[in-house]
Amino acid sequence: MSLSRRKTLALAASALAAPAVLTRAATAADGPARVRDAVARFAALPVTAGCLVVADHPSAPWQAAHEAEKPLFVGSAVKTFMLAQYLRDVEEGRLTLQQLLTIDDGVRVLSSPVFLDLTGKTAGRNVLEAMIAHSDNTATDVTLAAVGPDRVRALIAEVGLSQTRIPDSTRRLFSYLAGAAEGEDLGWAGMQRIARGELAGPSRKPMNDTQSMIAPAEEMVRWYRAALRGAYFKKPETLVEFKRISAMADSLPHVVPADTAAYGKGGSIDWGGFHCFALPGQMVVNKVPVTFCFTITWDGPDDGVPKMFQAYVETVGAVLREAAAAVGI
Repeated sequence: MSLSRRKTLALAASALAAPAVLTRAATAADGPARVRDAVARFAALPVTAGCLVVADHPSAPWQAAHEAEKPLFVGSAVKTFMLAQYLRDVEEGRLTLQQLLTIDDGVRVLSSPVFLDLTGKTAGRNVLEAMIAHSDNTATDVTLAAVGPDRVRALIAEVGLSQTRIPDSTRRLFSYLAGAAEGEDLGWAGMQRIARGELAGPSRKPMNDTQSMIAPAEEMVRWYRAALRGAYFKKPETLVEFKRISAMADSLPHVVPADTAAYGKGGSIDWGGFHCFALPGQMVVNKVPVTFCFTITWDGPDDGVPKMFQAYVETVGAVLREAAAAVGI
C-alpha cells in the first residue's frame, strides 16, 4: 500500500411539519441576479455539485439553486439528525444531557480529535458538542448507540426526506468501505489496520446503497428550515439546545459573513480518490432565515484536495455574502 493510499484511507475517517422547500413551480422568485451569478460560479467548479439557497423573507421570498435534488455524499453533515434525535429522547425522558456515556475501544473510531486517546465516562452534552463542534467520530458512534440508528432513520422519514441516508455507525461505514461484509464491525483494531492501509477486502465507493451518508441539497435545506423553527421538538428549551450546539460547527466561520448568527454541520471525506465537501445550515440576516446547502464531490488525487477546498470556500462564501446583501446587510 502506497503512502498516498494510506493517507487517503486515514483521511477517510475525518468525514464524517414544515412547508416544502421552494421550487420553480412555487410562488417564490428566483434569487437576485448577483446571488444567481455567485451560484453559477460555484456550479462551474470542476466537480459534481449541488446547492440550494432559500431566503424566507416574509414578503418577498426567493431561492437560487443548482442540481438541488441530486443525492450526493455529504459525510458528517448527517450528524445533525443524530443530535436532534438525542435531544428528542431527552424530551421524552429516555436520555438526559447529564447522564454519563462510556468512551472506550468498544466505540472508538479514527478521526476523533476529542476522544481518540481517552477512556472513561463523560456527560451526554459533552458527547453531542464533540460530535458537532469537532466532528468527532467516536462521539458520533456513542450518540448513535444511545439513540439507535433506526430511530434516527425514523426521524428522517418523519421529515419526509426520502433520499437521505445514514450508516449504522461510522465504524460500520468505514468497515464496509474497507471491504468488510455488510453489518460487520471491524472494531478498533480493524480501524487501526485501515489507517495503515490494510483492508478487509476490495475497497467500496462511499456512494452506495448499504452504508453511506447521502442527501440532496433540497432535503438538507428542508430539514434546517423546519428544525430551526422547532418543528420537530416539543419544548422551547430543546430548540435552544439544538441551536446552541449547531452554532458550534467549525466549518461555518469559513463561509458565513462575519458577526452573522449561523447553524449547521459540515461533512467531508477522502477515500480511494473520492472526495467530498458539504455544508448545509442556516444563517439569520436582519431576522430573515437564509437556509443553504452546498455539496461537491469529485474523483482525483489527494494532493488536489487543498486547492479544491480553497475554491469551495471562496465560491460558497461569495454566495452567502451576496445572499446576505440581498436581504439587507
